[in-house]
Amino acid sequence: MARILDGKTIAAQIKEEIKAEVKKWQAKGINPCLGVLLVGEDAASAAYAKFLEKVAAGVGAKFHLEQLKKDAAEDSVLAVIDELNHNRDIHGILLLLPLPKHIDKQRVMDAILPAKDVDGVHPVNRGYILSGGQCIYPATPLSCLEILKRSHISMDGKHAVVVGRGETVGKPLLYMAVAENATVTVCHSRTTDLSHHTRQADILFTAVGKPGLITKDMVKPGAVVVDAGISEVDGKIYGDVDFEGVKEVAGAITPVPGGVGSLTTAMMLKNLLKGIAIQDALVELKVN
Repeated sequence: MARILDGKTIAAQIKEEIKAEVKKWQAKGINPCLGVLLVGEDAASAAYAKFLEKVAAGVGAKFHLEQLKKDAAEDSVLAVIDELNHNRDIHGILLLLPLPKHIDKQRVMDAILPAKDVDGVHPVNRGYILSGGQCIYPATPLSCLEILKRSHISMDGKHAVVVGRGETVGKPLLYMAVAENATVTVCHSRTTDLSHHTRQADILFTAVGKPGLITKDMVKPGAVVVDAGISEVDGKIYGDVDFEGVKEVAGAITPVPGGVGSLTTAMMLKNLLKGIAIQDALVELKVN
């Protein structure tokens, strides 16, 4: 029977560490503040904004919400981003999706300063994932790796298989896993004989959003399975992995819910603090 990798417990540990770091910044006169931009009235996005406000308060960080009407012009959205970029009291910016159809999502995301990009979506941050260097990583793939590290599972020399090549998780996770010295195979919708590849994995990551995609016959005995997929069916949340079946053969497995998703908000707040350190270093560089 597989070891269950408890994301909730790990997230609680990370939040305590963040709380301590927030106090250190406050002692230096900096009050970490997350700025969130919501365009329109999407119910899920509005609920997530309230959740983020609660989580930020729980670690002692400030929260600032900018909300525009769904018919706001793209230039108005960009103007708000510019204001947040130049506001020295705002240290991180999160753009909530989806945006109204008349707004160019990529153009707006590209307008966020890389050092304030808490979700790691800016091309500069994505570029540094490939080439190495100081950057902010996207929260979900970062959570996938963090849950392994906190569970004392090394990727060094292991064969990692990533199922899914999406911009949010799969692609960045590929390069982040390589940086951890894993040998990586990426599978996607055009992959023939998916199970052949997944059975080779020492560590299997999946981020597709298709419930029950990974069954126990697709997993090598003793493998570590990290499920970053999420789907809602009849009001219930599912991952990509048939949890009950796969846990019988895997060596370790993340549940859904209660696994990777439990860490994402905490990792976003870690990104907020990392961004402050980057911004602080840039200010010192300019002064000197």
